[in-house]
Amino acid sequence: MMAASSFRATPFGAVSVLASAHGGAYPYGNSVIVNGSAGSLAIDPSLEVDHDPVGVDAVMVSHAHEDHIAGLKHFSAPTYSHHSDVEAVRSLDVLLDGYGLTSQEKIDVAEDIHGQFDLPAGFPATTGVDDGHVFDLGDVTATVIHLPGHTAGHCGVLVEPTGFLYVADIDLTSFGPMYGDVGSSVEAYLRSIDAVRDIEARWYGTFHQKGVVEGATEFRRRLTDYAAVIARRDDRLLDFLDRPRTLGDIVAHRLVYRPHVQLPFVDAVERRTAELHLERLIDLEQVDRTDSGYVRI
Repeated sequence: MMAASSFRATPFGAVSVLASAHGGAYPYGNSVIVNGSAGSLAIDPSLEVDHDPVGVDAVMVSHAHEDHIAGLKHFSAPTYSHHSDVEAVRSLDVLLDGYGLTSQEKIDVAEDIHGQFDLPAGFPATTGVDDGHVFDLGDVTATVIHLPGHTAGHCGVLVEPTGFLYVADIDLTSFGPMYGDVGSSVEAYLRSIDAVRDIEARWYGTFHQKGVVEGATEFRRRLTDYAAVIARRDDRLLDFLDRPRTLGDIVAHRLVYRPHVQLPFVDAVERRTAELHLERLIDLEQVDRTDSGYVRI
């Protein structure tokens, strides 16, 4: 019997989405259970998943971020993650190193994560998988789809024949795509957006906020709006580079977070985001790097 919990389970064919009672905003999220005739799979057990709801046979972690492994300590089933992220799931120290933090930022973020998530040192038994790995659950399959950009190993999962595509942190929020890690990439993120745009499904599930979107037409409309945030960040940066600016100037100006947001990882995310956009705009010959800083051409 399922114990009392803060989430509500909503069925979509063979898929049950454990919708966050907090709306799915960080540090919370919407976890997924896939039930087949011969087995079951949990995907991204969140902070609100405080037990194994159905006695699953396997757990898939879409990528190595603390909010996606927060409930993993309550599961005894074999755990899987993409090879590019698996070491960070196995070790919290490796996960923190992937954020590109200064020494003090790493201390502050580690304290914040321990306080919010009460995570162990890692999940060393996690097995690495590749793009196309299939969880055969009998009358249902769940196929891993590598969607890098957010992290190097970020993945979605396509559940068939249900027609449910879980897109994890391609989350369709107005906040826009996040690519603030050492292994993040704007160009890879854009390719991943194109990849999921081409996948026909009945339902599309996100870990954060939006939850489930029904129908490819509505999903693609929201995906277009979501991807447009990247171009808006380019434009904001170009506007700011009306005279030479240092990386520190750009971090303080902020491309991602609003000025009032004060979290221990904000500067690290802003640094990496700024670096990626600068690289992108230099390649596009729209920005030049001078002795005085970066300036638009």
